[in-house]
Amino acid sequence: MTSKKKQIRNSALLLLTAFIWGVAFVAQSQGGDAVGPYTFNCVRSLLGGLVLLPVIALLDKMGFTQRKPQNREDRKRLLTGGIICGAALFTASTLQQLGITYGSSVGKAGFLTACYILIVPVMGIFLGRKCGWNIWCGVVLTLVGLFLLCLKDGFSAIQMSDILLLFCAFFFSVQIMAVDHFSPLVDGVRLSCIQFFVSGIIGLIPMIYSEMGHSAETIMVWARSLASWNAWIPILYAGIMSCGVAYTLQIVGQDGLNPTVASLLMSLESVFSVLAGAVILKQYLSSREIIGCIFIFAAIVLAQIDFKQRK
Repeated sequence: MTSKKKQIRNSALLLLTAFIWGVAFVAQSQGGDAVGPYTFNCVRSLLGGLVLLPVIALLDKMGFTQRKPQNREDRKRLLTGGIICGAALFTASTLQQLGITYGSSVGKAGFLTACYILIVPVMGIFLGRKCGWNIWCGVVLTLVGLFLLCLKDGFSAIQMSDILLLFCAFFFSVQIMAVDHFSPLVDGVRLSCIQFFVSGIIGLIPMIYSEMGHSAETIMVWARSLASWNAWIPILYAGIMSCGVAYTLQIVGQDGLNPTVASLLMSLESVFSVLAGAVILKQYLSSREIIGCIFIFAAIVLAQIDFKQRK
């Protein structure tokens, strides 16, 4: 495959990823309400890992696997990457789920999560990477957008859900940087599979202690919440599509693609989340919140433009 065709293919994969993630905010809202945020995240992560096991076997059999581990060093690198990505994914997705559960609309959650596009280059400063003027302008635009989106009556009105989502954006930044580091070194589908199992196994801890409880009665109540299609339809979508499909597409799509283009395409999940929230859940944003979203999206676009390269 030529370099140009690979870029077009990977761009299409990341656009599809953004769409799946945007719609997944609806599933997270409904699924979290049905079974609890920790159970929802734990089950969907484990399901995402399970879905990828036959995919890995099929790709190996067809000879499509790239960078399959050949020795102990390769396996160690793959496991290390999976653990790091999985721990970051667990933290980010849990904070995101809690933010939605505690009252943020899916549209607001999508835009606040998309702030990772600005956080990634700012974090890069600590790795010796300089930020251009457009990044700092993007930070200012984001602050204005966050004020309009989250602080309707001044700083006294900021919601805990908004704070959780901003922390979620930070940890998604960590996950993206980890994927950028490991995806060129290991098999992407295996990396994705391991990160989901790691995220799901860690998620067992808060699920057991917070939502299952310590008595037969609370466990029965928890089990009954899972015995409903209202719970399983969102879980299946989030587990199979958002985890198993979309995060794998992210790892494959980021490989060899210009980081500027990749980040911009993934940030479109915020737009899809607003559209999905309005169409499916009838969650419409106010004029003030829409203006805030416009400021944040403008900041995201500005942050991705490489003015030096264009010059």
